[in-house]
Amino acid sequence: MFFPAYRPRRLRKNENLRRLIRETKLSVDDLVYPLFAVEGKGVKKPITSMPGNFQMSVDHLLKEVKAAKDLGIPAVLLFGIPDEKDENATGAFRKDGIIQRATREIKDKVPDILVIADLCFCEYTSHGHCGCLKDGDVDNDATLEMLAETAVSQAKAGADIVAPSAMMDGQIEAIRDGLDEAGLENTPIMAYSAKYASCFYGPFREAAESAPQFGDRKGYQMDPANSDEAMREIGLDIEEGADIIMVKPALPYLDIIRRAREEFDHPIAAYNVSGEFAMIKAAAQMGWLDGERAMLESLTAIKRAGADIILTYFAPEAAKLLQK
Repeated sequence: MFFPAYRPRRLRKNENLRRLIRETKLSVDDLVYPLFAVEGKGVKKPITSMPGNFQMSVDHLLKEVKAAKDLGIPAVLLFGIPDEKDENATGAFRKDGIIQRATREIKDKVPDILVIADLCFCEYTSHGHCGCLKDGDVDNDATLEMLAETAVSQAKAGADIVAPSAMMDGQIEAIRDGLDEAGLENTPIMAYSAKYASCFYGPFREAAESAPQFGDRKGYQMDPANSDEAMREIGLDIEEGADIIMVKPALPYLDIIRRAREEFDHPIAAYNVSGEFAMIKAAAQMGWLDGERAMLESLTAIKRAGADIILTYFAPEAAKLLQK
Protein backbone atom coordinates (compact mmCIF):
# COMPACT_ATOMS: atom_id res chain seq x y z
CA MET A 1 0.00 0.00 0.00
CA PHE A 2 1.29 3.45 -0.94
CA PHE A 3 1.77 6.03 1.80
CA PRO A 4 2.66 9.65 1.12
CA ALA A 5 5.98 10.99 2.39
CA TYR A 6 4.11 13.64 4.33
CA ARG A 7 1.51 12.42 6.80
CA PRO A 8 -0.35 15.35 8.41
CA ARG A 9 -1.59 13.10 11.22
CA ARG A 10 1.96 12.76 12.56
CA LEU A 11 1.63 16.23 14.10
CA ARG A 12 -1.83 15.63 15.57
CA LYS A 13 -1.21 12.57 17.69
CA ASN A 14 -0.99 14.33 21.07
CA GLU A 15 -1.86 17.65 22.64
CA ASN A 16 1.70 18.92 22.98
CA LEU A 17 2.36 18.41 19.26
CA ARG A 18 -0.91 20.13 18.43
CA ARG A 19 0.06 23.05 20.68
CA LEU A 20 3.44 23.45 18.99
CA ILE A 21 1.99 23.91 15.50
CA ARG A 22 -1.26 25.68 16.40
CA GLU A 23 -1.71 28.57 13.97
CA THR A 24 -4.30 30.61 15.88
CA LYS A 25 -3.90 31.27 19.59
CA LEU A 26 -6.87 32.64 21.50
CA SER A 27 -5.88 34.66 24.57
CA VAL A 28 -7.61 36.51 27.38
CA ASP A 29 -5.79 39.56 25.96
CA ASP A 30 -8.18 39.43 22.98
CA LEU A 31 -11.37 39.83 25.04
CA VAL A 32 -13.68 42.72 25.87
CA TYR A 33 -16.60 42.15 28.26
CA PRO A 34 -19.87 44.04 27.51
CA LEU A 35 -21.89 45.15 30.57
CA PHE A 36 -25.24 46.85 31.15
CA ALA A 37 -25.46 49.68 33.69
CA VAL A 38 -28.76 50.86 35.17
CA GLU A 39 -29.82 53.47 37.70
CA GLY A 40 -30.39 52.67 41.37
CA LYS A 41 -28.59 50.67 44.02
CA GLY A 42 -28.55 46.96 44.74
CA VAL A 43 -29.93 46.15 41.28
CA LYS A 44 -28.84 42.93 39.59
CA LYS A 45 -31.63 41.96 37.23
CA PRO A 46 -31.14 38.78 35.17
CA ILE A 47 -31.43 39.07 31.38
CA THR A 48 -33.60 36.06 30.58
CA SER A 49 -32.37 35.56 27.01
CA MET A 50 -28.69 35.89 28.02
CA PRO A 51 -28.02 33.47 30.92
CA GLY A 52 -25.40 34.76 33.34
CA ASN A 53 -25.77 38.38 32.21
CA PHE A 54 -27.51 41.13 34.17
CA GLN A 55 -28.63 44.72 34.22
CA MET A 56 -26.60 46.08 37.13
CA SER A 57 -26.54 49.22 39.22
CA VAL A 58 -23.11 50.75 39.67
CA ASP A 59 -22.39 49.01 42.98
CA HIS A 60 -22.86 45.57 41.41
CA LEU A 61 -21.18 46.70 38.20
CA LEU A 62 -18.02 47.52 40.15
CA LYS A 63 -17.91 43.98 41.54
CA GLU A 64 -18.28 42.52 38.05
CA VAL A 65 -15.57 44.78 36.63
CA LYS A 66 -13.21 43.88 39.49
CA ALA A 67 -13.83 40.17 38.83
CA ALA A 68 -13.12 40.71 35.11
CA LYS A 69 -9.86 42.47 35.92
CA ASP A 70 -8.83 39.64 38.24
CA LEU A 71 -9.38 37.22 35.34
CA GLY A 72 -7.01 39.27 33.20
CA ILE A 73 -9.67 40.73 30.90
CA PRO A 74 -8.22 44.04 29.66
CA ALA A 75 -11.40 46.00 28.89
CA VAL A 76 -15.13 46.32 29.47
CA LEU A 77 -17.71 47.86 27.13
CA LEU A 78 -20.45 49.83 28.88
CA PHE A 79 -24.07 50.21 27.79
CA GLY A 80 -26.30 52.51 29.81
CA ILE A 81 -30.03 52.20 30.44
CA PRO A 82 -31.45 55.43 31.92
CA ASP A 83 -34.55 55.72 34.09
CA GLU A 84 -36.08 58.27 31.74
CA LYS A 85 -35.97 58.49 27.96
CA ASP A 86 -36.91 61.31 25.60
CA GLU A 87 -36.98 62.02 21.87
CA ASN A 88 -33.54 63.64 21.85
CA ALA A 89 -31.58 61.17 24.03
CA THR A 90 -30.55 63.87 26.50
CA GLY A 91 -29.64 61.20 29.08
CA ALA A 92 -26.76 60.11 26.86
CA PHE A 93 -24.68 63.26 27.22
CA ARG A 94 -25.57 64.46 30.72
CA LYS A 95 -22.61 64.91 33.06
CA ASP A 96 -24.43 62.73 35.60
CA GLY A 97 -25.73 60.21 33.05
CA ILE A 98 -25.56 56.53 33.87
CA ILE A 99 -22.54 55.84 31.65
CA GLN A 100 -20.69 58.88 32.93
CA ARG A 101 -21.25 57.94 36.57
CA ALA A 102 -20.41 54.28 36.00
CA THR A 103 -17.23 55.24 34.16
CA ARG A 104 -16.06 57.59 36.91
CA GLU A 105 -16.67 54.93 39.56
CA ILE A 106 -14.83 52.25 37.60
CA LYS A 107 -11.84 54.47 36.90
CA ASP A 108 -11.72 55.38 40.59
CA LYS A 109 -12.15 51.87 42.02
CA VAL A 110 -10.70 49.64 39.26
CA PRO A 111 -8.29 51.96 37.41
CA ASP A 112 -6.28 49.22 35.70
CA ILE A 113 -9.03 48.14 33.32
CA LEU A 114 -9.98 49.93 30.11
CA VAL A 115 -13.47 51.41 29.88
CA ILE A 116 -14.97 51.52 26.39
CA ALA A 117 -18.13 53.61 26.22
CA ASP A 118 -20.70 52.55 23.64
CA LEU A 119 -21.84 55.66 21.82
CA CYS A 120 -25.37 55.33 20.47
CA PHE A 121 -28.84 56.60 21.37
CA CYS A 122 -31.23 53.67 21.00
CA GLU A 123 -31.13 53.05 24.77
CA TYR A 124 -31.84 56.71 25.49
CA THR A 125 -34.54 57.66 22.97
CA SER A 126 -38.23 57.17 23.66
CA HIS A 127 -38.68 55.93 20.07
CA GLY A 128 -35.73 53.48 20.18
CA HIS A 129 -33.93 54.78 17.10
CA CYS A 130 -30.24 55.69 17.01
CA GLY A 131 -30.65 59.45 16.60
CA CYS A 132 -33.10 62.32 16.62
CA LEU A 133 -36.02 62.12 14.22
CA LYS A 134 -37.25 64.40 11.46
CA ASP A 135 -40.40 63.52 9.52
CA GLY A 136 -40.31 59.99 10.92
CA ASP A 137 -36.72 59.27 9.88
CA VAL A 138 -33.38 59.66 11.66
CA ASP A 139 -31.87 63.08 10.95
CA ASN A 140 -28.30 62.12 10.12
CA ASP A 141 -26.61 65.52 10.40
CA ALA A 142 -28.41 66.64 13.54
CA THR A 143 -27.47 63.32 15.14
CA LEU A 144 -23.79 63.99 14.38
CA GLU A 145 -23.81 66.97 16.75
CA MET A 146 -25.37 64.82 19.47
CA LEU A 147 -22.78 62.08 18.94
CA ALA A 148 -19.89 64.54 19.24
CA GLU A 149 -21.33 66.05 22.42
CA THR A 150 -21.85 62.62 23.96
CA ALA A 151 -18.34 61.46 23.04
CA VAL A 152 -16.85 64.49 24.79
CA SER A 153 -19.02 63.86 27.86
CA GLN A 154 -17.99 60.19 28.02
CA ALA A 155 -14.29 60.97 27.56
CA LYS A 156 -14.37 63.69 30.22
CA ALA A 157 -15.91 61.15 32.59
CA GLY A 158 -12.86 58.95 32.04
CA ALA A 159 -13.75 56.62 29.16
CA ASP A 160 -10.53 55.28 27.65
CA ILE A 161 -12.19 54.63 24.26
CA VAL A 162 -15.45 55.81 22.71
CA ALA A 163 -17.25 53.38 20.42
CA PRO A 164 -19.83 54.98 18.09
CA SER A 165 -22.38 52.45 16.87
CA ALA A 166 -25.11 54.64 15.35
CA MET A 167 -24.03 54.06 11.72
CA MET A 168 -24.55 57.71 10.79
CA ASP A 169 -22.70 59.01 7.73
CA GLY A 170 -19.77 61.18 8.82
CA GLN A 171 -19.99 60.21 12.50
CA ILE A 172 -16.29 59.47 12.97
CA GLU A 173 -15.15 62.83 11.61
CA ALA A 174 -17.72 64.67 13.74
CA ILE A 175 -16.66 62.81 16.89
CA ARG A 176 -12.95 63.20 16.15
CA ASP A 177 -13.38 66.93 15.64
CA GLY A 178 -15.41 67.24 18.83
CA LEU A 179 -12.87 65.34 20.91
CA ASP A 180 -9.93 67.27 19.48
CA GLU A 181 -11.60 70.64 20.06
CA ALA A 182 -12.22 69.64 23.68
CA GLY A 183 -8.55 68.82 24.20
CA LEU A 184 -9.25 65.08 24.13
CA GLU A 185 -7.16 64.28 21.09
CA ASN A 186 -5.66 61.22 22.80
CA THR A 187 -9.03 59.49 23.18
CA PRO A 188 -9.23 56.65 20.61
CA ILE A 189 -12.34 55.86 18.58
CA MET A 190 -13.47 52.26 18.08
CA ALA A 191 -15.84 52.56 15.13
CA TYR A 192 -18.70 50.14 14.56
CA SER A 193 -17.83 50.46 10.88
CA ALA A 194 -19.61 47.43 9.38
CA LYS A 195 -22.67 47.04 11.58
CA TYR A 196 -25.30 44.93 9.89
CA ALA A 197 -29.09 45.08 10.30
CA SER A 198 -29.07 41.66 11.92
CA CYS A 199 -31.65 39.50 13.68
CA PHE A 200 -28.88 38.35 16.02
CA TYR A 201 -29.31 41.47 18.19
CA GLY A 202 -32.61 40.19 19.62
CA PRO A 203 -31.46 39.36 23.17
CA PHE A 204 -29.50 42.63 23.36
CA ARG A 205 -32.68 44.59 22.79
CA GLU A 206 -34.13 43.00 25.90
CA ALA A 207 -30.93 43.72 27.82
CA ALA A 208 -30.66 47.35 26.72
CA GLU A 209 -34.42 48.01 26.50
CA SER A 210 -33.73 49.46 23.06
CA ALA A 211 -36.20 47.93 20.59
CA PRO A 212 -37.46 50.54 18.08
CA GLN A 213 -41.03 51.62 18.77
CA PHE A 214 -41.80 51.74 15.06
CA GLY A 215 -40.13 50.59 11.86
CA ASP A 216 -36.63 49.11 11.90
CA ARG A 217 -33.00 50.17 11.52
CA LYS A 218 -32.44 48.98 7.95
CA GLY A 219 -32.22 52.58 6.77
CA TYR A 220 -28.91 53.07 8.55
CA GLN A 221 -27.51 49.65 9.48
CA MET A 222 -26.08 47.56 6.64
CA ASP A 223 -27.82 45.05 4.39
CA PRO A 224 -26.61 41.52 5.35
CA ALA A 225 -26.21 40.70 1.66
CA ASN A 226 -23.45 43.28 1.08
CA SER A 227 -19.71 42.81 1.35
CA ASP A 228 -18.19 45.50 -0.89
CA GLU A 229 -20.27 48.11 0.91
CA ALA A 230 -18.68 47.05 4.21
CA MET A 231 -15.23 47.74 2.78
CA ARG A 232 -16.40 51.21 1.70
CA GLU A 233 -17.79 51.90 5.16
CA ILE A 234 -14.57 50.77 6.82
CA GLY A 235 -12.47 52.82 4.43
CA LEU A 236 -14.52 55.95 5.14
CA ASP A 237 -14.20 55.49 8.91
CA ILE A 238 -10.43 55.10 8.64
CA GLU A 239 -10.21 58.23 6.51
CA GLU A 240 -12.26 60.13 9.09
CA GLY A 241 -9.96 59.12 11.95
CA ALA A 242 -11.09 55.79 13.40
CA ASP A 243 -8.36 54.10 15.45
CA ILE A 244 -10.03 50.66 15.58
CA ILE A 245 -12.68 49.34 13.20
CA MET A 246 -15.35 46.77 14.02
CA VAL A 247 -17.47 44.16 12.27
CA LYS A 248 -20.78 43.30 13.94
CA PRO A 249 -22.08 40.57 14.26
CA ALA A 250 -19.06 38.25 14.12
CA LEU A 251 -19.91 34.63 13.33
CA PRO A 252 -22.32 35.19 10.40
CA TYR A 253 -19.83 37.73 8.99
CA LEU A 254 -16.49 35.93 9.24
CA ASP A 255 -15.99 36.63 5.54
CA ILE A 256 -16.24 40.37 6.24
CA ILE A 257 -13.67 40.12 9.03
CA ARG A 258 -11.34 38.24 6.68
CA ARG A 259 -11.77 40.80 3.88
CA ALA A 260 -11.15 43.64 6.30
CA ARG A 261 -7.99 41.91 7.55
CA GLU A 262 -6.70 41.56 3.99
CA GLU A 263 -7.61 45.08 2.83
CA PHE A 264 -6.86 47.29 5.84
CA ASP A 265 -3.86 47.62 8.13
CA HIS A 266 -5.90 48.72 11.15
CA PRO A 267 -6.78 46.95 14.39
CA ILE A 268 -9.99 44.99 13.87
CA ALA A 269 -12.62 44.29 16.51
CA ALA A 270 -15.46 41.82 16.07
CA TYR A 271 -18.60 41.72 18.20
CA ASN A 272 -19.73 38.21 19.15
CA VAL A 273 -23.27 39.47 19.69
CA SER A 274 -26.09 38.48 22.02
CA GLY A 275 -27.83 36.15 19.57
CA GLU A 276 -24.64 34.21 18.94
CA PHE A 277 -24.14 33.89 22.70
CA ALA A 278 -27.78 32.90 23.33
CA MET A 279 -27.79 30.17 20.67
CA ILE A 280 -24.84 28.37 22.20
CA LYS A 281 -26.22 28.76 25.72
CA ALA A 282 -29.62 27.42 24.70
CA ALA A 283 -28.20 24.44 22.82
CA ALA A 284 -25.89 23.62 25.72
CA GLN A 285 -28.76 23.78 28.21
CA MET A 286 -30.67 21.31 26.04
CA GLY A 287 -27.67 18.98 25.96
CA TRP A 288 -27.32 19.30 22.20
CA LEU A 289 -23.68 20.36 22.28
CA ASP A 290 -20.77 20.91 24.65
CA GLY A 291 -21.16 24.57 25.61
CA GLU A 292 -17.56 25.20 26.60
CA ARG A 293 -16.13 23.63 23.45
CA ALA A 294 -18.64 25.47 21.25
CA MET A 295 -17.74 28.75 22.94
CA LEU A 296 -13.99 28.35 22.46
CA GLU A 297 -14.39 27.05 18.91
CA SER A 298 -16.53 30.05 18.00
CA LEU A 299 -14.14 32.58 19.55
CA THR A 300 -11.18 30.88 17.86
CA ALA A 301 -12.97 31.11 14.50
CA ILE A 302 -13.41 34.86 14.99
CA LYS A 303 -9.72 35.24 15.83
CA ARG A 304 -8.71 32.98 12.92
CA ALA A 305 -10.74 35.13 10.52
CA GLY A 306 -8.56 38.10 11.46
CA ALA A 307 -10.00 39.87 14.50
CA ASP A 308 -7.55 41.40 16.95
CA ILE A 309 -10.24 42.18 19.55
CA ILE A 310 -13.33 40.12 20.39
CA LEU A 311 -16.22 41.69 22.26
CA THR A 312 -18.12 38.83 23.83
CA TYR A 313 -20.50 38.01 26.66
CA PHE A 314 -18.47 34.82 27.05
CA ALA A 315 -15.45 36.81 28.25
CA PRO A 316 -15.38 35.66 31.93
CA GLU A 317 -16.10 32.02 31.05
CA ALA A 318 -13.52 32.00 28.28
CA ALA A 319 -10.93 33.73 30.46
CA LYS A 320 -11.27 31.07 33.17
CA LEU A 321 -10.76 28.26 30.65
CA LEU A 322 -7.88 30.01 28.88
CA GLN A 323 -6.04 30.49 32.18
CA LYS A 324 -6.00 26.76 32.90
